[in-house]
Amino acid sequence: MKTYQIAVIPGDGIGPEVIREGLKVVQKAAEKNNFKLETKTFSFGGDRYLKTGETLPESAIAELRKFHAIYLGAIGHPDVKPGILERGILLNLRFTFDQYINLRPVRLYDNVETPIKNKSPKDIDYIVVRENTGGLYTGEGSFQKQGTPDEVATQLMIYSRKQVERCVRYAFELLKHRHAKNPWQGLSKEEREQGFIGKLTLCGKTNVLTYVYDLWQRVVNEVAKEYPNIKTDYVHVDAMCIYMIESPERFNVIVTGNMFGDIITDLAAVTQGGMGVAASGNINPQGVSMFESVHGSAPQFTGKNVVNPIACIAAGKMMLDHLGETKAANEIEDAMKTVIKKMKSMLVGQMGYSTSEIGDMVVKAL
Repeated sequence: MKTYQIAVIPGDGIGPEVIREGLKVVQKAAEKNNFKLETKTFSFGGDRYLKTGETLPESAIAELRKFHAIYLGAIGHPDVKPGILERGILLNLRFTFDQYINLRPVRLYDNVETPIKNKSPKDIDYIVVRENTGGLYTGEGSFQKQGTPDEVATQLMIYSRKQVERCVRYAFELLKHRHAKNPWQGLSKEEREQGFIGKLTLCGKTNVLTYVYDLWQRVVNEVAKEYPNIKTDYVHVDAMCIYMIESPERFNVIVTGNMFGDIITDLAAVTQGGMGVAASGNINPQGVSMFESVHGSAPQFTGKNVVNPIACIAAGKMMLDHLGETKAANEIEDAMKTVIKKMKSMLVGQMGYSTSEIGDMVVKAL
């Protein structure tokens, strides 16, 4: 029996509650498909930081390298200054394990409300590939004359060609394989007749960020020559925020940098029904990857058993798919769809079921 070692970080607030339901589901899928998940839980988060002053010690990094994947609940504590846990745990893991892809599926399920008028599940079904280790998030910058009226703060957007190219190649390959499930997504009739199988959209700001996104555009153009049946497109990030509302059906795979990806994926999450549905993967195709729900730790709901665990379950599904257990991942997807159709809402306290009941329902549907 194939066995995968999974590091579990429940984290803060509602994190332990949603990760509990996610583990129920992925363990059931593993049992059904004759493989095994061996898990070890780590206590990294706000409570541990307040007791020890540690976020993620070097010894933990060394231990986490031994796992096939990391399954994360949520990070964020009301008694810890914003940024400490995010930089010390989330960004630390992404950068240390070179998780250079942040993968965000944007899919509207049946029986889930979207604030976009006259749009249905066939219209909202695309993936955002966000570069995850470069750009403004490297933290390169400085203060000059700090604390004076003449203070200047600088934050640098830095990208190497290597960082851009590996992200762009990942996006092209993803679209190529995605075609089997979503044929011709985002293409017009004329583009289909021309032989294209899908469309890759670069989201940038070439008219202002003339160095960084010139690099991105040149790399997309060069790599595209190796994928002649994939249509390429470009959209400024401000226009992207319009099109994601007006015509989300025009997108298949969107590739973008770290900052723009962070912003547009939260907008995308709202269009697919909110943070209770949105999942993400922090991917290193050759190393340790991490999977998490997009929502925060929501400390006001801790212990009330009222939050939506679907996003965390979907993150678990992404984890199994990444590990190569595609059949099990697809079965979780089908089970989620069955349960979502029975839910009254995706919103906290309005679902018609408790957190644990939804987890149990997905397990039963499996």
